[in-house]
Amino acid sequence: MATIDLIVLGMVKKEPLSAYDIQKLVEYRNISRWVKISTPSIYKKVIQLEQKGYIKGTMVKEGKMAEKAVYSLTESGEAEFENLMHKIAAQPVNIFLDFNAVIVNLDSLSLQDQEACLTSIESNIKTLKSYLEENITEKEDNPQIPETGKAVLRQQMILAQAIETWIGSVKISISEKDSRPS
Repeated sequence: MATIDLIVLGMVKKEPLSAYDIQKLVEYRNISRWVKISTPSIYKKVIQLEQKGYIKGTMVKEGKMAEKAVYSLTESGEAEFENLMHKIAAQPVNIFLDFNAVIVNLDSLSLQDQEACLTSIESNIKTLKSYLEENITEKEDNPQIPETGKAVLRQQMILAQAIETWIGSVKISISEKDSRPS
């Protein structure tokens, strides 16, 4: 997947990192909340990128720790990074929301079950917003967090707010449908 390639290459472009360090950065920056990326996929991707010659591993020993491979970007990796930046930026924007599978099938449920499903989605959106608010507050004034990372957090908050408003309107629409005479 080109997105994972771009994330890994971008991290290694900034500084040499081990696969473990990349995985920890993905966790710390909450990247898996806005891009489908998992710990196993990071380790597999590092191996693939090294096999393709985009990154090069150097064995490093720190103190009494076991040796580990630390990866840096190669010239062809730099070119691939720039290629992916332009290629992904030029793609149409797709927003995949798994809960839309529920929305398109709501009319197959009773009105009570429809409302229960919408309430669950609404609750999850509120949880996401709370998480984002906490993260933004924590990271907004942190000079170690790149401005681009903060921008993604703000983007996610705007999307969560829009979805919260939208889900409220869907709930109203369904409750109005329920109160109409048959």
